[in-house]
Amino acid sequence: MTEQIIDPQVTCETPHTAASVFSLQLQDEIGIITIDVPGERMNTLRENFVVEMNTLLAEVTANPHIKGLVLRSGKPDSFIAGADVNMLAACRSAEQARDLSVAGQGIFNQLAALNIPLIAAIHGPCLGGGLELALACHGRVCSDVPHTRLGLPEVQLGLIPGSGGTQRLPALVGLTTALDMMLTGKQLRAKQALKCGLVDDMVAESILLDTAIALAKDRVGKANLARNSKQTSSLSQWVLQGNPIGRKLVFEQAERRVKAKTGDHYPAPFKLLQVVKVGLEQGMQAGLAAEAQAFGELVMSCESAALRHLFFATTEQKKETQWQGAKPKSLSHIGVLGGGLMGGGIGYVSATHAGLPVRIKDISHQGINQAMKSAHGLLMAKVRKGHLREPEMHKQLGHITGTLNYSGFERVEMVVEAVFEDLEVKRNMVAEVEAHCAPSTVFATNTSSLPIHQIAANAARPEQILGLHYFSPVDKMPLVEVIPHAGTCATAVATALKLARAQGKTPIVVQDKAGFYVNRILAPYLNEAARLLLGGEPIDAIDRALVAYGFPVGPMTLLDEVGIDIATKISPILATELGERFIAPEAFNKLLEDNRKGKKNGRGFYRYEAKKRPKKSKLVDESVYKLLQIKPLSQLPAQELAERCVLLMLNEAALALDEGVIASARDGDIGAIFGIGYPPFTGGPFFYMHQLGIQVVVDKMQEYVRKYGARFAPCAPLVRMAAEGQSYY
Repeated sequence: MTEQIIDPQVTCETPHTAASVFSLQLQDEIGIITIDVPGERMNTLRENFVVEMNTLLAEVTANPHIKGLVLRSGKPDSFIAGADVNMLAACRSAEQARDLSVAGQGIFNQLAALNIPLIAAIHGPCLGGGLELALACHGRVCSDVPHTRLGLPEVQLGLIPGSGGTQRLPALVGLTTALDMMLTGKQLRAKQALKCGLVDDMVAESILLDTAIALAKDRVGKANLARNSKQTSSLSQWVLQGNPIGRKLVFEQAERRVKAKTGDHYPAPFKLLQVVKVGLEQGMQAGLAAEAQAFGELVMSCESAALRHLFFATTEQKKETQWQGAKPKSLSHIGVLGGGLMGGGIGYVSATHAGLPVRIKDISHQGINQAMKSAHGLLMAKVRKGHLREPEMHKQLGHITGTLNYSGFERVEMVVEAVFEDLEVKRNMVAEVEAHCAPSTVFATNTSSLPIHQIAANAARPEQILGLHYFSPVDKMPLVEVIPHAGTCATAVATALKLARAQGKTPIVVQDKAGFYVNRILAPYLNEAARLLLGGEPIDAIDRALVAYGFPVGPMTLLDEVGIDIATKISPILATELGERFIAPEAFNKLLEDNRKGKKNGRGFYRYEAKKRPKKSKLVDESVYKLLQIKPLSQLPAQELAERCVLLMLNEAALALDEGVIASARDGDIGAIFGIGYPPFTGGPFFYMHQLGIQVVVDKMQEYVRKYGARFAPCAPLVRMAAEGQSYY
């Protein structure tokens, strides 16, 4: 720990007040500044720190015994996680937000202008405003532990760095590296940070402070307190950054990449490019002014408000460690039934993310081998990218073992069943687990359509049974739906939530009703896309419209990915329980009769030849039109194509919340974004309706009723909220 390695022979110490964030100690003529926000697990920068930092700097400049400074964190596992995002919510105008940026720039400019060396000793996350603070220092040393990460992720909140980061990072690591970091929000590991010149040294945590002190001493009295950037001095960097033609090329390429990846939905990356360009062409002061102006404008943008809403929603949810007052059980071993695509994925995230020993049971060695092969392939990809060392890969693989019987299952606290969708098979799995596992073992069934209460109907211990609905591919899709039935005990739910979070997932609790939440709101969206197709709209035009709207893939591509047979199987269940609005168009049956299941059997809406085509050259299977007796012709504008699909999803989400399928609008937004890919820049379906105005949503739906019929009629909850002037937030 950093506190334990301070030399006991401190010549003087300035302890500020008990609630002070900054403290100063003097050690061998080097002042050690420690930042430690009281009562918080991680340090975050706040507006009121400016006064205290100014006071501290006054003390430093007034003390002739201080020849250099080291800035470190008082937290055991983090440096500074960034600026406190809460202070942005208090801004009522772009000018107020701009003033926050100007204040941050001002204090960091003072640090950079000190006439004694200031070195940042970085251990743990150093992100956002934390890295901007470190960039204002004259040097940086970081620890070599895996959780030391450096980055400027502001773009993920619809913002840009606002305290000088847009100007100092390119000057230090070069234009191309800086743009890559800032435009993606990429976080660098210690080794990557050292390689690109972001830090001066990488050392073991135990000698971090000593190394930083030594670096400060080495820089004392030197004319240039900060080292020259290795990046900008290279010939290749001069070609790209040091002349107008090279810079123009870099910015044009970056803008094309941003546009291709985000469309025009996220203004922050484009603002960032403009701000960096101003700094390079007109100097740092002009760059800082442009940065503050852009920061202020972005804080007040709808996109940033939505992304910050999502950030707060997920952050708040992570703090909910109990369920209805019940604490989760401790987890030391996990069992998985089925080594197929889903079972193997669940085993992988349990072993690698949660670090738990996983016992996979399958009916054949082939199933177990498939799960092991899949895990090995995913880990080897990390090794090849340099994100994982080979010994660590073997250690993680060692967490996964297989069996053809229930040997080893007596130790597991939780079993996740991932066999195929058949009620009787799943009931048999329940009976076998109850026979071979401890009475306290929680049984979680991975199902996308079967009611949990029916799976638990014949169980000896139904209170231990719930649903855990993972999405495919498990290693990539972040959402998990946790589905208790009426008799599930709160401890089982809390334990399932604990496992999901340990696996790196974002879980939401949903009621045991048809389709749960995600599939329920997805079904009307997909059905309407099918109606558009039957109306003559081309397959690729429908997909392009929804991608342009902000979805990662269009509905026809999604059907091919999920499986047309799976979508068709869920529809009758939804229609039986929830009504005729869920009856799928006849087109789906015709596709299945033609043995079109989608990508998995190479026959869907698109062509899947054996030879891989480039992603952009994916071709529509024209024979689908003949099968469905359609003459494709684009007639409707893209916005209308998208709205027809999305409005039905919004309507169903409102009904699901009103019926208690989800506990809150917050959970509904999280579920739609992380489970379906609902456009994040909207904040989710409920936040989108909130920002747009419930009355506007109702009016739009009624417009579509007049055009296309009663299926677009706004549901009673939305009509009531509009009449009463209510909203979701």
